Amino acid sequence: MGPGRPVGFMFGASDGIIQRTGPAVMRPRPRPPAPYASRLLSSVPSRERPGASRAYFKGHGLGNDYLVVEEGTAWRASEEAVGRICHRWEGVGGDGVVVLLRGESPPFRLRMFNPDGSEFERSGNGLRILAAHLFRTGRVGSEPFAVEVGGDSLTMQVHGADGRGEYDISVEMGRARVGTEAVGAGPGVVQVESRLALPEGPRLLAELVSVGNPHCVIFGESDPWRALTREALDRLGPVVSTHEGFPEGLNVQLARILSSDQIEFLVWERGVGHTTASGTSACAVAVAAVASGRLPAGDKTLVMEGGTLRVRVEEDLGVVLRGPVRAICDGEVDAGFARVLGGGRLPGPETAATTRSEDVGTR
Repeated sequence: MGPGRPVGFMFGASDGIIQRTGPAVMRPRPRPPAPYASRLLSSVPSRERPGASRAYFKGHGLGNDYLVVEEGTAWRASEEAVGRICHRWEGVGGDGVVVLLRGESPPFRLRMFNPDGSEFERSGNGLRILAAHLFRTGRVGSEPFAVEVGGDSLTMQVHGADGRGEYDISVEMGRARVGTEAVGAGPGVVQVESRLALPEGPRLLAELVSVGNPHCVIFGESDPWRALTREALDRLGPVVSTHEGFPEGLNVQLARILSSDQIEFLVWERGVGHTTASGTSACAVAVAAVASGRLPAGDKTLVMEGGTLRVRVEEDLGVVLRGPVRAICDGEVDAGFARVLGGGRLPGPETAATTRSEDVGTR
């Protein structure tokens, strides 16, 4: 990610590439709209939220940033607390939180939360940011290692570090699934020829994919949405992602095939809204292109506003995601802010100094 995010973004331009217009201006991402927070993902078991330490690591994958916190007693990752710490003005700021549960060796167990506070299955960028944290703290090296998230075991690997805070990291996402059952669609939601019925307007030609979480990929040749723009994403994203026919919600991508090994797309993330990059979305778009017969299996370059990721799709829809992660900072939230977040074994002012090392956790 460069020094700023583009303001003007045109998708599906005549020359077939993403064009950025206007000055690059950093804009804090607003909190997602309320409908996301009211939706509990049925694929994530309802259970007690984990406690967390005050210490955090922040990194990003092509502008998609996550906070990694380790299990602790300073605060609890409740829906409200996650929303507070992810807030761009009143918290640390992030597109989500990864809580690393206790354990110093593989398989590492973790849980993931959207900035609206809802728990979700997995994030390709969030996983790779976690891997950077594990590498930086000496718990993994260059050999493959396992993590457990959302009921699945995944293999990850740190292929290298440039010495300037950037890491080359891959994650084997497992075998993708396609179709209505893969994303938990209700009966009659998808009609003949994969047409998705919307509350208003024409039916939408949609490719439904699960890479551990649910996605709806819409390709540019699907009339009447041939002009794939931010305006179209802003109109379609909220409607499709919260469609009542999909109890778990959907991540939405508007995609355009550029060549036999390159696809560009825009992202609307469930629980986040518009975002410049998404690892699982890149996987879903590549899988959708292969499964629908638009492209052959193999290595693909996925082009997003934030940059590019590499995705390999096997004939059996096995998926490997690879790309850069940038370390941003290590830090710790103020003891008073931890008390505002609440829910942990919270020290009062008179005991804060004696419990500080436990609250901060292992770094």
